Amino acid sequence: MSKHAAIESEELVAERTAQAGQLVRHLTRWRDDFPTPGVRFADLTPVFADAEGFRTVIDCLAACAPDADLVAGVDARGFLLGAGVAATLGTGVLAVRKAGKLPPPVLNREYSLEYGSAALEIPADGLDLTGKRILLLDDVLATGGTLAAAAALFAQTGAEIVAAAVVLELEFLGGRARQGDYPLTSIVKV
Repeated sequence: MSKHAAIESEELVAERTAQAGQLVRHLTRWRDDFPTPGVRFADLTPVFADAEGFRTVIDCLAACAPDADLVAGVDARGFLLGAGVAATLGTGVLAVRKAGKLPPPVLNREYSLEYGSAALEIPADGLDLTGKRILLLDDVLATGGTLAAAAALFAQTGAEIVAAAVVLELEFLGGRARQGDYPLTSIVKV
């Protein structure tokens, strides 16, 4: 699929999403008390290491915004997803980095995690994002702070989040409620 490809039928998208969901459920590795006691970590590494799993996930995410101008992947597993989706759509990809990983000047946004706080950054110069249509990607939606912070960074630049997507959503943590008015897709909800 490229950004110039015809929009796929709803049936094809639903079939591929169901297949991706089965693979994600089967291949996800769960670890209790990681990275801190009381947190249950969803490790998607086996999904991404499986050729069929990775390809199906990438195709599902790409279908969320086939007309996006730019794909943004959140540090760090979002980089893998973003690169794959951007290559599929024929767009560029922008890495949304953890604080301190980019040279200044940067735009910075702090946010809360279920086990602490952090900050995200994107370059403040060298890119004109004004009016760009962004597909925002991350691996897991938990409390929602990471995606919300990334979306806020792009709003500062004058870009528009046309869609956000994740592989796995932990619904019990309520992260969806912290998102903006952009469509949010989850391949699997737990």
